[in-house]
Amino acid sequence: MIILAGTPIGNDADATDRLRLALAQADLIAAEDTRRLLNLVGRLGVEIHAPVVPFHDHNEAEKSADLLQAAQAGRQVLVVSDAGMPAISDPGYRLVALAREAQVPVTVIPGPSAVLTAVALAGLPTDRFTFAGFVPRKEGERQNFLQDLAGLSHTLVFFDSPRRLAQTLQDMAKILGDTRLAAVCRELTKTHEEVVRLELGQLAQWVLSQEVRGEIVIVVAGLREDAKDLTAFVPEVKELAALGLRLKSAATHVAKRENLRPNDLYRAVLQEQAE
Repeated sequence: MIILAGTPIGNDADATDRLRLALAQADLIAAEDTRRLLNLVGRLGVEIHAPVVPFHDHNEAEKSADLLQAAQAGRQVLVVSDAGMPAISDPGYRLVALAREAQVPVTVIPGPSAVLTAVALAGLPTDRFTFAGFVPRKEGERQNFLQDLAGLSHTLVFFDSPRRLAQTLQDMAKILGDTRLAAVCRELTKTHEEVVRLELGQLAQWVLSQEVRGEIVIVVAGLREDAKDLTAFVPEVKELAALGLRLKSAATHVAKRENLRPNDLYRAVLQEQAE
């Protein structure tokens, strides 16, 4: 059997009894970072007897076949990531896909999740949400990535690096809308846990005065239902622009007449042009 086990995302006290037992009983442990795993079991006071092998982004395709073969041979294979749940923006997906094809049993030991923790803390709708994974590093890819998500009406969840957070929030404010409610969640479950809830434009300003460290989760509200009606006014804005009026001025003129937010209408026009 292959077991995917969730590990603490910051607070060792969140380690479950099932995780401790699985670590002690495993025949083979595949860890995203072997040193971190050995540090964790040491802090938990768990004695492991299984060999620990590296299983990360750079060797997942190669090692998945070996782990599958071990499970087929009757060994209990335990897969753990640095923090949180394997296969969720961490290694594990390819292994599970191979196991499904080979009809090898797979089970999960539930554990802490940065995604669910952030969604619960953000104060935004939780009935539907999309986890979009890590925000792309390159500017062009990041902007296209955000543009693809701009029209979704449910909550969006992202992982990001503290080094790129300022640029990410600026792009989010520009593409998703500076008045969208959002939350930056940092160091979840740790001593210095912090959740900052503001509009995206305000967050883009806030981050400039901060020295942000630690793991980052960004939660953003979906597009408001009433914002979708803006598309009906886009043709008029474009017609005014074709007559010589600056695009932003045209959007402002129409928005004020229709009691709309000028920036929202302006972004709707830009979005249609991009498409």
